[in-house]
Amino acid sequence: MSDINIPQEEDGNKEINATENSAETTENQNSEDTSNTTEAADESVKTPEVVEEHDEVINEIEESNAEDAEDEGNKDRHTIEVKAYDTMSLESLAIELEKLIENEKVQAIKSHVDNINAEFKTKFQALVDEKKEDFINDGGNEIDFYYNSPVQKRFKEAYRAYRKKVNAHYKSLEQNLKQNLADKLEIIEELKGLINVEENINTTYKHFKELQERWRNTGPIPRDKYNNAWNSYHHHVEIFYDFLNINRELRDLDFKHNLEKKLLIIERAEELAQDEDAMRAFRELQELHKMWKEELGPVPREHRESIWERFKIATKTINDKRQVYYKEIDKIYEKNLEQKLEIISKIEDIATQDTNSHGSLQKKIKAIEELREAFFSAGKVPIKVNEATWAKFKDAVRSFNRKKNAFYKNLKKDQFKNLQLKLDLIKIAEDNKESDDFEATTPLMKKIQSDWKKIGHVPRKDSDKIWKRFKAACNEYFDRIHAKRNAASEEQVEAYNKKNEFLKSLKDLELPTDKEKGIETIKEQIKEWQTLGRVPSDKRYIDGKFQKTIDGLLTDLKVDKTEAEMIKYENKLDSLNDSDDKRNLDNERSFIRKKIDEVKGQINQLENNLQFFTNVNEDNPLVKEVHTNIKKHKDALDIWKAKLQKIKKLY
Repeated sequence: MSDINIPQEEDGNKEINATENSAETTENQNSEDTSNTTEAADESVKTPEVVEEHDEVINEIEESNAEDAEDEGNKDRHTIEVKAYDTMSLESLAIELEKLIENEKVQAIKSHVDNINAEFKTKFQALVDEKKEDFINDGGNEIDFYYNSPVQKRFKEAYRAYRKKVNAHYKSLEQNLKQNLADKLEIIEELKGLINVEENINTTYKHFKELQERWRNTGPIPRDKYNNAWNSYHHHVEIFYDFLNINRELRDLDFKHNLEKKLLIIERAEELAQDEDAMRAFRELQELHKMWKEELGPVPREHRESIWERFKIATKTINDKRQVYYKEIDKIYEKNLEQKLEIISKIEDIATQDTNSHGSLQKKIKAIEELREAFFSAGKVPIKVNEATWAKFKDAVRSFNRKKNAFYKNLKKDQFKNLQLKLDLIKIAEDNKESDDFEATTPLMKKIQSDWKKIGHVPRKDSDKIWKRFKAACNEYFDRIHAKRNAASEEQVEAYNKKNEFLKSLKDLELPTDKEKGIETIKEQIKEWQTLGRVPSDKRYIDGKFQKTIDGLLTDLKVDKTEAEMIKYENKLDSLNDSDDKRNLDNERSFIRKKIDEVKGQINQLENNLQFFTNVNEDNPLVKEVHTNIKKHKDALDIWKAKLQKIKKLY
């Protein structure tokens, strides 16, 4: 008989009643040992190991074990780490989903996938709503809005792979479950027939043990048939043990074996009751209950009540600790709720503030974005207030967005005015781009370039188009100037000769032993080089030779790489700033900004790559190489930023 029973369903009762009638027939056939048979029957009826309907923790364990019994891979769900999915970014959620699908059994990850999917949908929808509002603010029509994201595509592909694996798994499982159920029902039928077989009791007992072994080795069955099948099986096992009253030696040997094993289970449960990890202890407790029910039979009557009580006490202790753990989790959720409500309050406060400039609003938008990220990272809240908290958060953000939209609608009026001003400048540039009066036209072209920078924003849909027109007109004019100046003049040839002589003199230059004085000497040489004038375009290689010579002098002084780079760069900026064409300085600034963005992107990519080495030691060659590359790029980023600051001082 099972030591942890679930009340029979109706169909199960019918089967058992029929079997009980068979048992009564057997008892009558063995009238010479009626007293023994009756005693055994009383043991079956009076066992205290029947679970009370109101014993919730036992029922919970039984239901979980029934779920695991249907598909053995289900039990792996207890060992998979539950991560803080609510604090993860969209990219991290997609990566986590891919890892689960690749590394875990598909039937064990359902709850994880459901949580990841819910978090991804919530966060992605919030992102889409934000992009949609920006699109409308920029003059777009809502019906034309469309947003596509690489991370969404990546997530959808992973989720489709998960659904495909799930469907394939359960299609195969369904066939196996049906066959296993048929096999177990056949075993039960064979058990019924044992008490009617006229053969040596030892042969019958051996057959009985073979049936038990077959039962244990038969795979999982449908969850809704689990309890009835087990109860019916154990019921007929009990009847067989009643039948064994005629040979108490075999029965008592089994009882003794079961008692020893159950005492070991109890001792382990009592050890788990002292474990500080309540959730781990409860998961192992479920396995112990499964062993108690599925692998072991009855024990001697005098021990039944006492060992079951010991097991229940240990079970209650472990469950009490689990409930304390849940209460602590609830406290954490309450703190998370306080934090989220505080974040919502800050958003509401920002939403009520007046805005009078684009720059001011951009700062508020950045603050709101930081608060949004903080909200998503704050963790879970009690489920009873989850929807209300989310709704309150969306209302607060929506309120801010309405004010933002109103501001930009008013701003569009100014943008259209700016558009007209820039169109006027384009007309001036296009009217003068073919002028040969360089002396009069060049100051005009420089002035309209300066005026262009002072005019504010225009509607985004016109921005690139008018900039390309203006830039093309200015480039055409200055390209004509450059073409004329590229012809070598006597003055440029003379400058080349002077620079050539100056370069030779540097070979004999003796630097002071003091580093700072040496650097000053080198800077003086650089300034003097610049005073020598421009050289013909086909002789500009001499400037490269000069730079190499300066590199050698700085190396002799043991000047670090960054400082040397900045000293040389100051030389380059001075040349650009002295140029008549301000586009050179503008182009340099654009180039530096592009390099900064490029290096930042490379750093981000390398740091993302480190996420794939979460379980790898830091001394791993690949990990070391990534860290080295990150440091190299960060050093380069510092230099590019320093160069940008130098350029900004010239404006």
